[in-house]
Amino acid sequence: MYLLIGLAIAIVLIGISAHIAQEYQRAIVFRLGRYSRTAGPGLYFIIPFIDRQITVDIRTRTVDLEQQETITKDSVTIKVNAVLWFKVINPEDAIIKVANYNMAVYQFAVTALRNIIGQHHLDEVLREREQINATMQKIVDAATEPWGIKIVMVEMKDVEIPESMQRAMAREAEAIREKRARIIKAEAELEASIKLTQGAKQMEASPIALELRRMQMLSEIGIDNNTTTIVLVPSDFTNAARSFTEMVAKTKEDK
Repeated sequence: MYLLIGLAIAIVLIGISAHIAQEYQRAIVFRLGRYSRTAGPGLYFIIPFIDRQITVDIRTRTVDLEQQETITKDSVTIKVNAVLWFKVINPEDAIIKVANYNMAVYQFAVTALRNIIGQHHLDEVLREREQINATMQKIVDAATEPWGIKIVMVEMKDVEIPESMQRAMAREAEAIREKRARIIKAEAELEASIKLTQGAKQMEASPIALELRRMQMLSEIGIDNNTTTIVLVPSDFTNAARSFTEMVAKTKEDK
């Protein structure tokens, strides 16, 4: 009878002391209040009524940083959303050195986000998101490393800008596009004038080229059905008129 009772007590004690940790879990075991070991994954045993365990999930976790209203370096109020990914790489530090590592990581990440946004102008926040994300990751990772936490990645999801600033940015973008269009048009006109000057010099050296160009213009105009009347003046007449004008001008100067 006593043997059966003892056997039953032993089975109960073994059942109480046996625990199983999943592959993504680690058990922090405390013996009489002091840290004893980190157990798992798989089957492990603890001493009933003497040992106490806390299970830690070491998988990567996602923290959604709620929308933060902050002021940029150029005094523009914006609202920023961000997402943080982290995992526990040292379970005993995550339990022993910080009371609630989930809340600690969240609060520090929110504070770091507000501080980083305040150090950048609005244009930098919109254009240099990757750089800001990398900077924030380094800052939060350095602060949480003593807690056994590894910051995997930080990403800003959305940046909400006031409507008045959106209208101002739209006007600025429109002005920039108009400026770019005018510059391109001016460059095209400059290039066209250079080509025309080169063509004129070539035609001046070879009068027959000018006649060929005139014939080409006639063929181009005749492609469309139109009632345009064209009067061709030989180049000799043009040269004679120019010579006559130069002669009259010289006569006036002599007088």
